Amino acid sequence: MRQLNGYAQAKAYTDQERLPVGGYVIKILNVDYQSNEWGDVIVLSFDIIEGDHKDFFSQNYKSQDKEDKKWKGNYRLRVPKDDGSEQDEWTMRRFKTVISAFEESNPGYHWNWNERTLKEKTIGAIFNNKEYEFENRHGFYTNCHSLVAAEKIRSGKFKIPADTLLKQRDNNGYPAGATPGEDGFMNIPDGIDDELPF
Repeated sequence: MRQLNGYAQAKAYTDQERLPVGGYVIKILNVDYQSNEWGDVIVLSFDIIEGDHKDFFSQNYKSQDKEDKKWKGNYRLRVPKDDGSEQDEWTMRRFKTVISAFEESNPGYHWNWNERTLKEKTIGAIFNNKEYEFENRHGFYTNCHSLVAAEKIRSGKFKIPADTLLKQRDNNGYPAGATPGEDGFMNIPDGIDDELPF
């Protein structure tokens, strides 16, 4: 076989490190308020600031060699519609739980209805496995399931939620030809963001 041009410079595909499920103390690096047809969300972009996986998401971002790099450390906090519905009551409780965790984690901080004040704040995050299926690929990625007071993480007084599974369809829940995805974070294609937390 002849020697190929560009072989020496080519990068080999490697598995990205996958964040283990568990609890981590994080810092909010950016806040983005988004309005959608189905409702509003506050997108909180973060990185881990304590422990063995400190700076995990910045390292993950730096290791991506594609032009369309994606920041993987995101949590979408749904904003209540304030319409008095039963669904909105659940959303309101979850929203207040997260805001209370911010207040508890950052002494002297009080929520003032300005989402930008969440930037640079510390909070705890609990990650579980979440199942995905897209274009005949199937597997799990590490999902930021919930935000809690940072002290819960530091003290170990938290429980890792069970895996979040897809709703069953057909006999086994997967389309014909589905195959497991690689370990690590899933590069989520455009168009299915509404189903995902980031």
